[in-house]
Amino acid sequence: MSEIGEIDEGFYSRQLYVLGHEAMHRMGAASVLIAGMRGLGVEIAKNVILSGVKSVTVQDAGQAVWTDLSSQFFLKECHIGQNRATCSLQQLSALNPHVQVSAHTGPLNEDLLLKFQVVVLTDSSLDDQKRFGDLCHSHGIKFIVADTKGLCGQLFCDFGEEHEVLDQDGEIPASTMIQSITKENPGVVICADDRSHGFSDGTKVSFSEVQGMTELNSIGPVEIKFIDPYSFNILDTSGFSAYERGGIVTEVKQSCMLNFKPLSEALLDHDLLKMIDFGKMTRHKTLHLAFQALHSFVKKEHRLPHTWSQLDADALIVMVRELNEVAQLEELDEAAVRKLSYTARGDLGPINAFIGGLAAQEVIKASSGKFMPLQQWLNFDALECLPEQEDQLTESSFSAEGTRYDGQIAVFGSAFQQKLANQKYFLVGAGAIGCELLKIFALIGLGAGEEGRITITDMDFIERSNLNRQFLFRSQDIGKPKSEVAAKAAQEINPRMKITAHQNRLDPDSEGVYDYNFFTGLDGVAAALDTVEARVYLDGRCVQHQKPLLEGGTLGSKGHTLVVVPHLTVSYGRDSSSSKHDIPLCTIKNFPHRIEHTLQWARDQFEGLFKQTPENVNLFLREAGFVERTLGLGDAEALEVLGGVWSSLLNVKDGGQRPTSWEDCVTWARCKWETLYNNDIQQLLHCFPPEQVTPSGLPFWSGSKRCPHPLTFDPNNKTHMDYVVAAANLYGQMYGISGTRDSDSIRKTLDKIHVPSFTPKSSVKIHLTDKEMQEDREKESDDSEKARLEELKAKLASPSLKSSAMRMYPIDFEKDDDSNFHMDYIVAASNLRAENYDIPAADRHQSKRIAGRIIPAIATTTAAVAGLMCLELYKLVQGHQKISSYRTAYIHLGVQHFVLCQPSPAPQLVVAGKKYTQWDGFLVEGRCNSQQEMTLGDLLKYIKKKHNLNICSLFYGTAVIYSGQEERLKQSLLGAGAGVGVVVRLS
Repeated sequence: MSEIGEIDEGFYSRQLYVLGHEAMHRMGAASVLIAGMRGLGVEIAKNVILSGVKSVTVQDAGQAVWTDLSSQFFLKECHIGQNRATCSLQQLSALNPHVQVSAHTGPLNEDLLLKFQVVVLTDSSLDDQKRFGDLCHSHGIKFIVADTKGLCGQLFCDFGEEHEVLDQDGEIPASTMIQSITKENPGVVICADDRSHGFSDGTKVSFSEVQGMTELNSIGPVEIKFIDPYSFNILDTSGFSAYERGGIVTEVKQSCMLNFKPLSEALLDHDLLKMIDFGKMTRHKTLHLAFQALHSFVKKEHRLPHTWSQLDADALIVMVRELNEVAQLEELDEAAVRKLSYTARGDLGPINAFIGGLAAQEVIKASSGKFMPLQQWLNFDALECLPEQEDQLTESSFSAEGTRYDGQIAVFGSAFQQKLANQKYFLVGAGAIGCELLKIFALIGLGAGEEGRITITDMDFIERSNLNRQFLFRSQDIGKPKSEVAAKAAQEINPRMKITAHQNRLDPDSEGVYDYNFFTGLDGVAAALDTVEARVYLDGRCVQHQKPLLEGGTLGSKGHTLVVVPHLTVSYGRDSSSSKHDIPLCTIKNFPHRIEHTLQWARDQFEGLFKQTPENVNLFLREAGFVERTLGLGDAEALEVLGGVWSSLLNVKDGGQRPTSWEDCVTWARCKWETLYNNDIQQLLHCFPPEQVTPSGLPFWSGSKRCPHPLTFDPNNKTHMDYVVAAANLYGQMYGISGTRDSDSIRKTLDKIHVPSFTPKSSVKIHLTDKEMQEDREKESDDSEKARLEELKAKLASPSLKSSAMRMYPIDFEKDDDSNFHMDYIVAASNLRAENYDIPAADRHQSKRIAGRIIPAIATTTAAVAGLMCLELYKLVQGHQKISSYRTAYIHLGVQHFVLCQPSPAPQLVVAGKKYTQWDGFLVEGRCNSQQEMTLGDLLKYIKKKHNLNICSLFYGTAVIYSGQEERLKQSLLGAGAGVGVVVRLS
């Protein structure tokens, strides 16, 4: 960052939602040394520089060789023979203007290391790791070692004898409303929210706004004991006052102190090994010894083992056995040691991306105090990427050829390299994951052959907030298409890449481009998408055309990957997300109790006032059948839409809402303020007074219902004025009227405005539930509503209204432009609403995340996820047929939580000796002779719905036939069932 205390929120926007301002301020004081600028070192440096530390020094005394180009994305062929650190400096410096980046081309020494708060070693000897590790430990310098060899990687952390973790998981503190608290020992708290409280045993919480048992509001953090998702025990409340109503309970984050061993001690402590893939527990422990043995081999032979050399592998196994005489592991995975020896000369982009992402996250933890660090060793391997039939491999197939792929050929051989080059892949999305995938595609040579190609599509354009994690983009690219810039950047890494860039959204509208011929010409698809809906659609297309799919996603420091293999694994599947977490409309309209509710309300206000209404006006002006079509929506909705159109076309002086001057806009904003924050609240309290009780005698305003109070406008209140300024300017923009931010001149206009008085009406009905609201909307409208509709219809039939001069300018919400009044409006509107209901306000940063539905993102997770996806790509290209070879991954870099497991198998159904999976297409012919092609899942639903045969379901990847229903299912599928009339055949 340019100065301590100053954070560029536009640049770090998405990362701030992962780390927070305080952690980033601490990072802004950290100077980091990264030693070794081969593929792993540059990956770590890239991620650390993007994260925003104070400075990064990259050290390397060596010169670039051909093998480096297999994974070092900032080196070019012209750099061969030149210093790696010097050649990488310019590109690294361009990643983040707020970070000082320098190169050191001399050897490592003690004086150099003592200048830094964090030191990272890559491509280092075990002797150096011990020597410099002891030095850093004794001087309080955070010390990290990262290493990769072929398909294996290792990570070590030593953050000293006292490292304070200020926030262990980075999650937003859980908070919930209180329904009741018992007066006993221990007291039982029952929560009012319709979702679980989210607390676990031992969580410490604080209380606020509790009425009656007010003693809880003033005591320190209270430790809870979990009972169930909606209740928990606290301390002895038997001596407290009786609970009456209200109250919020909020998690209190607890810091912790950690003690680390220096590497020389931790090397012998196998209890410090972190497991990633629990199916490889023996292998992970063996690899810990194997890496040590590899260091010994290099020290003795002055080289790494030769590729696929049986002799060298035997020697390494002997060394591991010797080490195990001390370690005393019960079992050694000698096959893994042998494969490590075979591939140790390999240098792979996917492995470096994964380990580099993890290592950079540890640098962030070391310099910020955020998240739980690795304690202290992590070993990783992807040896299942090797060919399933190893007997086909010979040592001669892996010899260096003096090409940029030598580091990969050392692992997989030259024949596989040619196969990679001729692949035809479709990459959907050129955002953060898309950039990382393109980087790796370029490094490994995917689609770089005469017959190969990459097609990439992304309909977005580059914004400044992208630069912090979408590392192929630079500031001069802002405003340009992501796909085009990303494609050009990938070709800078590997000029042999053949990439076609599109700007199409992948949806039914683009099926003319991405049609049968397009998909049948592909070898596979990679998804770098940010919505579930888009993933589901792409997955369906892949299933339809029998193409493998690589899928990955991130949420802050969390990530997931999925590989979909035709006829072998389950597909991504339909959108399983339900609306159970959606906020009820009645909660938003009348009974908010969280800031999320008021922010959603503010977004709804923005969309309704500044987008939907002007869009309706323009449709009315443009389309002759608009009124009739609107009347078909139902009387209640038609009245709302047509009423809005009419008032927007009628000038203020004639009784409408169409302004003719800036003063009219300010008047509208002031009156809208009065309606929303005073009149509507008065009406609500008229219908449900503060002392209202339910039929059961309980207070109506209790639990999740917070009793509101109306606000009185004060021109000297900043939030009040912020609303008027933003609302008036946005209102003017819709009509092409220029506004101002000058609060003084607006106050003068406000002095002249007459705000109509308001009296609540007893005839107004306020709905308590969404069901009640829907039932009322579906009721037959009364005579007055019908008369009003007819009146509006007659008024809107006037030809004089169809003038093009009446056109309006709808406003699309854009959260990242601080000059457009959009977030100004959202923040003010939401916080005023929150003040009505005594809900704690949210600052602009928090409001932008919630209202803008921003997905927190950080470069470290993105790199790690892309690395894992491309490891699966290796398997797909080789044509692996064993499901045990593939991995689905769920990772949380913030707490070093990893789950790697084999994917679920494709659902299967055996009928009359034939096996069907979800990948099989079916033609279903009904009695009406109509035809429909569908998958197995669709077919089972079809049988259940159309023929009332609930005889089978898909369960954990297998079609389960209900007891006694086998014959009926068989008859249904084969068309022999009485009265069923269904014929099924493979399409």
